[in-house]
Amino acid sequence: MITLETVNYISGLARLHLDEVEALKLAGDLEAILHYAAKLDSLDVSAVTPTSHVLNVENVVREDVPEPGLSAAEAFSFAIEHQDNAYKVPRIME
Repeated sequence: MITLETVNYISGLARLHLDEVEALKLAGDLEAILHYAAKLDSLDVSAVTPTSHVLNVENVVREDVPEPGLSAAEAFSFAIEHQDNAYKVPRIME
């Protein structure tokens, strides 16, 4: 059974401010959820294959194949300024 103390504890963790009427309603709602979960727990699911998704989902991204990257000279050719193998950017801290 969900008590008001339990509801107040949970609402405190969630930083929710509930008045007494809201807390009583939430206690009833939580009790109904737990009662439904208990019904589901009593079902025989031994013949049901575990799934992570109800639909057949396939990975649609391409295979990760390493390719040659840019040389330092090519990479720095895109920079507005560079110095000593580093990009030169405006100072943001003093």
